[in-house]
Amino acid sequence: MNGNGSNGDDDGHAGNGGHGGRADSDRAWRVLRLAPEALAEAGCWPAVAAAAAEAVAAGERCLVVCAPLPGLDAETLLAAVVAGDHMSALGTVTGSLEELGVAAGELPTDGTAAVLGELGRLLAGVHLLGEAGPRVRARIGAIGAVLPVPLFAAWLRRHGVDAAAIDPREILAGGEWGEPSDRHLLAADCAEQAAPELLARLAEAPAVVVVAGGVGRGAAGDPVLLEGGADRAAACLAAQLSASRYEAWGEPPGLFTADPRRVPGARLLRSLSYEEAVELLTSAPLGLHPRAVGPLRRAGIPLRFRSCAHPGLQGTEVHAAGGGAEPRVKAVTFRGGVMLLSLETAGMWQRVGFLSEVFAVVARHGLSVDLVSTAEADVTVSFDPSPAPPTPERLAALVEDLRPLGRARVIGPCAAVTLVGRQIRSTLHRLGPLLEVFEERPVHLLTQAATDLNLTFVVDEAQAERLVRELHDLLLRRRSEDELLGPTAEELRRGETAPRAVTPETWWRRKRAALLELAERSSPAFVYDAEELAAAASRLLALPALDRVLYAVKANPNPDVMRVLRAGGVGFETVSPGELEHVLSLFPDLPPGEVLFTPNFAPRREYEDAFARGVRVTVDNLWPLREWPETFAGREVFLRLDPGHGRGHHKHVRTAGQHSKFGIPLAEAEEAALAAAAIGARVVGLHAHTGSGILEPDAWREVAGRLLSAAELFPDATVLDLGGGLGVGELPGERGLDVARLGELLAEVKEGFPRYGLWLEPGRWLVARAGVLLARVTQLKGKGGSRFVGVETGMNSLIRPALYGAWHEIVNLTRLDEPAVETADVVGPICETGDVLGHERRLPPCAEGDVLLVANAGAYGRAMSSRYNLREPAAEHLI
Repeated sequence: MNGNGSNGDDDGHAGNGGHGGRADSDRAWRVLRLAPEALAEAGCWPAVAAAAAEAVAAGERCLVVCAPLPGLDAETLLAAVVAGDHMSALGTVTGSLEELGVAAGELPTDGTAAVLGELGRLLAGVHLLGEAGPRVRARIGAIGAVLPVPLFAAWLRRHGVDAAAIDPREILAGGEWGEPSDRHLLAADCAEQAAPELLARLAEAPAVVVVAGGVGRGAAGDPVLLEGGADRAAACLAAQLSASRYEAWGEPPGLFTADPRRVPGARLLRSLSYEEAVELLTSAPLGLHPRAVGPLRRAGIPLRFRSCAHPGLQGTEVHAAGGGAEPRVKAVTFRGGVMLLSLETAGMWQRVGFLSEVFAVVARHGLSVDLVSTAEADVTVSFDPSPAPPTPERLAALVEDLRPLGRARVIGPCAAVTLVGRQIRSTLHRLGPLLEVFEERPVHLLTQAATDLNLTFVVDEAQAERLVRELHDLLLRRRSEDELLGPTAEELRRGETAPRAVTPETWWRRKRAALLELAERSSPAFVYDAEELAAAASRLLALPALDRVLYAVKANPNPDVMRVLRAGGVGFETVSPGELEHVLSLFPDLPPGEVLFTPNFAPRREYEDAFARGVRVTVDNLWPLREWPETFAGREVFLRLDPGHGRGHHKHVRTAGQHSKFGIPLAEAEEAALAAAAIGARVVGLHAHTGSGILEPDAWREVAGRLLSAAELFPDATVLDLGGGLGVGELPGERGLDVARLGELLAEVKEGFPRYGLWLEPGRWLVARAGVLLARVTQLKGKGGSRFVGVETGMNSLIRPALYGAWHEIVNLTRLDEPAVETADVVGPICETGDVLGHERRLPPCAEGDVLLVANAGAYGRAMSSRYNLREPAAEHLI
């Protein structure tokens, strides 16, 4: 996308206008593109086979274009060679083929063994030389793509579909991009004109043909990889064959009004025009490469998304008249990691060719400009992540080279939040109220496409996700289903047509009867399960590399909860004198060394009190060491360092980085060491905490690396406290933290630096899933197209949805096994518009007195509750 809009064709090649040749003039072709997950998951195959059989029954032939299996692409295989050796990479390929062969009921042939031998020789050469040229990369990628296809074709034949596999290098030519370059081999163009060999080869084939996507034949006969992969290859083949339809088979059923991974209330878009689809795919790539749309648009071939999980669902359809003619915003998207460059100068005033001079400098640094905004004395641009990513080093060099033209500065990381739709300019008068959401958020750049298909705001990256939710809520959430808007992502996940994932049964489902009985006696109520608490603690304590686990008391200071955790062997991390007193009163025999006091901007007396109690004390600022030397003289302390980059699910929970109040910058670590030594304080531990809700296991290895880089300044340090923030996973289908992988990464740190004890201080991860909030339904209301289910408590008990935009699963516990057929907002009795526990939740028909359950409420529920409106928050119970 750029400031002038996108037309869906960035290749500039003329198409065949829909008049390409057919292999059989009496039978049209239907093209099915299989995404990697569709080919890898045998459960998807029956739906694809049914679609192919449907095409044949309708008098058509069917071309199935398979994307490479996950892990068999060139980059992944080469990375495996670099990380290990060629045999392990080859073993990955062999294992994937064996798994596919078992599922297909077909063992690899002798021909497959020969091809594997060729791949092994190529990988061995890469391992020996330590590098791979473009020709070798193309050959490796081609082999990885082609190998699985005969097995899938064999499975189709076993299930009654007359199918044959054809090597794409026999039928698909990769075009050239001007002067010869690596791009000819690794990102070749794909012709839209039918080649004679294609028609001849397909004329001999059965009704269903299976080919690997993204691979073709270069001008010299060598294999090439095609730009746009299997998505565009399938589209070009569809154009060459004047196909009746292009079906994109994969996991998502189509395009949504927002990214369903981040906005559970995102709605399935039933229909879009080609141009709108390109805008949406470019802004938030989900399900299809945007360059696949161009050949289909030029040939007039409709595109339909099909989901293996919901094969009966009518997914998004894309065609010339799609999306309707009504001016309308249809989606809200965002792309993170956007870097801006602002050039301030008076030299551009009425100066011919000034921007061309700027862009020439940008081009010399290999950067591609995306968005552009100009004023009388300023030009601001954003950069595409390809062909060359805008790394800090590249941007610094660019700023230096732009000095003769003006004062340049880099802004970022940012995010581009985009409204996608039709005739957006004519809707601006209706968008006025939503601009209030930008009141406290700086907008660094704003562009609107000349095609009137998008309006883009570039904002700070930390604000983007919540901003998208707010904009989506204002623009799209309240709309009823119509010819454009389909069901929500949550409705699809929970609907009867969706296959149920095999997941462990939740404790609250097993103990439903006990919870309902408790709600009769005490409602509203937070209820905690002792078995779930103990199991969570044991999972972390079982990691061999961990020397100590400290529970962050602020997550939930309930005495019963803390007793269960302590019985499992957990220590405690506190942030206030109140928490410290609470812990030591509950556990008077607790060794003080198992308690950490981590205050922030606290008065001197709090440190003095903690030292008097004998607990470990953390300092996160140079001020106390410099200004209160008598308090810290001769003491052992931990230092909290800022690793420089925060993480987490919301900006309010990111606790590192320049704009965070926590921690001593790494650049001041030497200064801290000198300050401690000057007063005789011994730094025995280094501490860091980057945020909450982190789902990437490598975050803690990264923190360990940052602490180790400073550890040589502190010879007495024997502990690395890597903080907490272990993510639970909130959104539908979102996996929580991979604890096993975390253990492996920590073991690597331990093996390399055995002198240091490794500590973690989780809070929410230990208690969130063990707690639920029970509340009875009080009233029901319909208001236009909206429905509300009112319950007896709200943000006074659980403020996370209002404060963080947090998502909690909500079910009707009274009618747990009844079908969810109604969509409603679940709201509380507090006199605030923000008193919403959940937007657009799919529930059975509710009645007054029903008990609703809010899941994952064991952390920051009662701990953050209040008596706002003088309403008592929910009580607490342990079962």
